[in-house]
Formats: sequence, C-alpha cells, structure tokens
Amino acid sequence: MSADANLTRNFCIIAHIDHGKSTLADRFIEMAKLGITRGPSQAQILDNMDIERERGITIKSQAVTIPYTAKDGKTYRLNLVDTPGHVDFSYEVSRAISSCEGALLLIDASQGVEAQTIANLYMAIEHNLTVIPVINKIDLASADIPACLHQIDHDLGLDSDMTVQVSAKTGLGVDALFEAIVEYIEPPKGSDAAPLQALIFDSHYDAYRGVIVHCRVVEGVMKVGQEIRFMHSDATYKLEEVGIFQLDLIKTGELHYGDVGYCIAGVKTISDIRVGDTVTSVVKPAAHALPGFKDVKPVVFSSIYPVDSNDYEELINSIEKLKLNDASLVYEKDSSAALGFGFRCGFLGMLHLEVVQERIEREFDLSIVFTSPSVKYIVHMKNGDIEYIDNPLEYPDPMRVDYAEEPFIQASVITPTAYVGPIINLCMEKRGVQTGMNYLDEKRVELVYDMPLSEVLFDFYDRLKSISRGYASFDYEVKGYKKTDLVRLDILVNGEPVDALSQLVFRGSSQTRGRQVCERLRGEIPRQQFKIAIQAAIGGSIVSRETITAFRKDVTAKCYGGDISRKRKLLEKQKEGKKRMKMVGNVEIPQSAFLAVLKSDDSSS
Repeated sequence: MSADANLTRNFCIIAHIDHGKSTLADRFIEMAKLGITRGPSQAQILDNMDIERERGITIKSQAVTIPYTAKDGKTYRLNLVDTPGHVDFSYEVSRAISSCEGALLLIDASQGVEAQTIANLYMAIEHNLTVIPVINKIDLASADIPACLHQIDHDLGLDSDMTVQVSAKTGLGVDALFEAIVEYIEPPKGSDAAPLQALIFDSHYDAYRGVIVHCRVVEGVMKVGQEIRFMHSDATYKLEEVGIFQLDLIKTGELHYGDVGYCIAGVKTISDIRVGDTVTSVVKPAAHALPGFKDVKPVVFSSIYPVDSNDYEELINSIEKLKLNDASLVYEKDSSAALGFGFRCGFLGMLHLEVVQERIEREFDLSIVFTSPSVKYIVHMKNGDIEYIDNPLEYPDPMRVDYAEEPFIQASVITPTAYVGPIINLCMEKRGVQTGMNYLDEKRVELVYDMPLSEVLFDFYDRLKSISRGYASFDYEVKGYKKTDLVRLDILVNGEPVDALSQLVFRGSSQTRGRQVCERLRGEIPRQQFKIAIQAAIGGSIVSRETITAFRKDVTAKCYGGDISRKRKLLEKQKEGKKRMKMVGNVEIPQSAFLAVLKSDDSSS
C-alpha cells in the first residue's frame, strides 16, 4: 500500500497532566470514523491499560493512523501519537516527539500554561518540531481565553495567531484543528530509494507472535519478506507482517518513508529489541544508525521481591516483558535475608514505581513486595575512596565515612498567588532553598527551589496538590550533588533487624521518619501471644519505639470465688509462658506492612 508522503502528517499531542490529551485523541478517532461511536464506555480509547483508565492518566504513548479528507479534496494520513503528561513519564514523551514532525501543544483554558507544558514545549523545540498551540476546554464557564492567548505570546513565545480553540469534550473546533495540522505541519522528508532506516519508538510482547515492534520509517521501504537487522544488537530476522495502527493492527504489507506503523518478525529473544534502535535491511544496509534517545537516568531505587520465592523465575520473565513496553525501567539482580532473591530497580519517580508495581501484579498475576525507595548517594570515605550507594544495606560503617552527598533538584512550581505562602512553607519544610520567584502575570507566580530529591519522593506531590486544591503544577530536573548529613535508619521487629525496611535518611528528619515507620508497622503487624517491640535505630541507639500488645487468654475464668492467691498463681504461670514464647517467637510481617511504609505521610500533613 503505497501512500504519497506529501499527504502524510506525523504529529503528537503534548501538554500538562489532565489538560485533555486523551479526550482530544478520542474526538480525532471518532471524527475519522474508525468504527468508534461516542459513549461512556468508550472514553480514553487509546488508554488501553486498566490502570490508565482507573487513574485517568496516560502512562504509555499510543499511536494511531487517522485518514482525513481535507477541504482541498485530498485524503491525508495523519499519524497521531498520544503522550503522557506526568513528569515521571517525560521519557515516553521524548520518544513520541522523535517520531514526529509536528506537535499540538494543548493548554487548558481554565488553568493556563503550567510547568509541564513549558518542559514539553522545550523538548519539542529541541527536536525542531512545528508547534501548534491549542486552547482546550473552551466550553467551560471558567475558561479565560484572552489570558491563555496572552500566555502563549508572552510565556511560550509562540504565535497566538496560529492558535486553534477547541473543546475536546464536545468536538467543537476539531475540524479547524484538522485543517491546521494539514496546513502548518510539514510532510516527512526522505526517499523510498534510500537504504531502510526505521526508528523503534516502542514495542510490546504478544504471547503468540513474539515482540511487536512500533517504528517510524525515516528512509526507504519496509516490506514483508525482507531480511532486517537491528543495528544495536546485530540480530537479523525476516519480516512476517507489516502494517499501521488503527486501534487494531491493520496489515498493509509495506511501510514507506514517513510512515508510522508496526512490524512483526517472530522475535522471541526479548534482549534483541531496544527502544531507540534503528532497523535496517540486510541486503542494502544503512551506513549509520539514527540518533536514538538519550539513556534515561533513574532517580528512585527500590527492590522487588516475589512474596512466594517459587515465583522468582516468573518475576524474571515478567520484568523482561515489561521492559519492552517501558524502556525507562532499569533493573539488576538483588537478594535479601528477609525476602530472598529479587531485583534492584531504578524508576523515574514515585508514580512510575507505583505503576510498575501495579502492572506486574495485574498483567502477570504475581504477588510482589517493594522495599523502601531511595535515591543514589555519593559516599566519600576517609581513605579517599568514593562509593555510589542506592541500597541502604550497602551503606558502609559510619566510622569509615568522611561525608556523603545527595542529589539536588531544581524544582519549578507554578501556582496561583493565593497559595504562595503555604507552598513556601512546604518547600522550606522539605529543606528547599528559594532561588527565584517570578510573577508570570497578576494571578500566577513561578517559584524556583533547590531541594533534595529524597524529600520529594514520599509525599511532596500529594501535599502540594492538596495545599493548592490541584492548581499548582510541579516540574523538576536533577541539578547535581550537595553535601548532606546521612544516616542509616534500621527497623527492628522483636529485636531482629528487617533489612527490607532499612532507609537512608537525613539525620535531622531521622527521628520523625523512624516514628512514622514504627506507627505504620504497629497498625499492620498482627498481634501475637507475646509482646512485639518495633524499634527504629541509628547505629546502636534507638530513636523510636512502638509496642504491639499481646493477646491475653482469660486464664482466671474458671476461678469463681476462693482465695485471690489462686488467681495470682494462674496469672504468674501465664506470665512465665509468655516470657518463654517471647524468646523463641518469630514474627511474620505481612506484605501490606511493607507497602504501608511507602505510602504518603498523611500523619505529617
């Protein structure tokens, strides 16, 4: 199926979280009549994971080819890539952007330009994309269109005359947006005669067909029966099927330069596929690979263990398959005395960690335990050695440590002026140092803070949203390392340290953190026939303690009447038995206890 490349347009939708990207994609698909009718069950068509629908967020970028007959009578092929908005999934956005020539920058008419809008715009400009500003939700009573147009000119430096005003919910203005895509976004450049170069921007695993590779053909033609080579792994395969995305996989037999589609080559070895790799032909190979994506640097580290140690092999397979679909996941083998064998994983943020956990549990039906998340610290030893540590169990003896450094971020918070005071208090509580305060207009302020990444991990984002009633937006980038006073907080249950609960914390907040963990565990660990002590310790000193009281059988129930010494004798006998049980009693910690320690600190807000 040959298509004139001049009639092809590749574009993505970028925006801050919850500005209506997936809803706009729904209207595109509906108006293109790809067999979709509007109905409550059909919302967020491209969000095909349960977790995306439940949380109302996009996690994976999704591609779809939309046929559109323009006013000039020609039928265009519009390749749309819907992208996530949350800062944790900016890597997904960068991959979508690299496979497009243009981007629709979506702005909520009632909220205006927010932090992630600006971050995504810079990413699109870096890739030389044509950016069309789109004001969405114009049907809302709170929509302030003149203010949005001013922000597009003033804050973003884009041409407000190009702006298209739409309501993704009702479909108003979507026709004009189709025309703007055809008019402003350039067709792809390339040649069918050139050697094949196709960029892999995503992939997923099918149990029957192997790896299904999502690619954008930059040069040449990809045909069924062709011998292809993945340039990074040097693996060769024969193409079995080639086609485009139209909610389902539609076979076309070939893809020409400028096309976005998929290819199946019976790839069963998952390690042969790498997102950002270049696919070329074996017979007429390309001279060099396309510039891929920069390697992602994880900022949050946690270990995953199967609840049942017999599930370890299944966990290996599930993480490999998940890695295909989530290229930003980094992992290596790990083991723990309490939990057995598992994996040490790197994530882009706490939401990314939660999503990976839920996807493993749902898609692969595994019960897993996560350890407390940590960031990567640089530890300088007294003998001059330098160690990089993200696992609390690897923290060296404090007597050998000279000093430690922790990663700092530059956090940018855009908020309505009414919430500036509480947000400044929150940032100061999290050891933030203000480096800038810019009034964007009469109603909005941008606060810039240098703060430790470890302070943002647990509950910063939740509390920021609750303080500002959802109006403040947050974006950050890692800036480097600064000196810190670091200690290892150990959690002891019944006198035994539980290595999976150990954490590296700032000394000033170690006591508060220890108290929170002990309180959480007290609520989660079931009572036994003996007292259980839960303690938080730094080195040899205990900084916090909670006690789970014992069950007590009423041994005096059979004593009615008689001398008090009879009852006392029975109670003393029970006391002796409890002492003996405490000496040999083992405490089972339920999975929910490990998860409770990770939850945001409601007690401190």
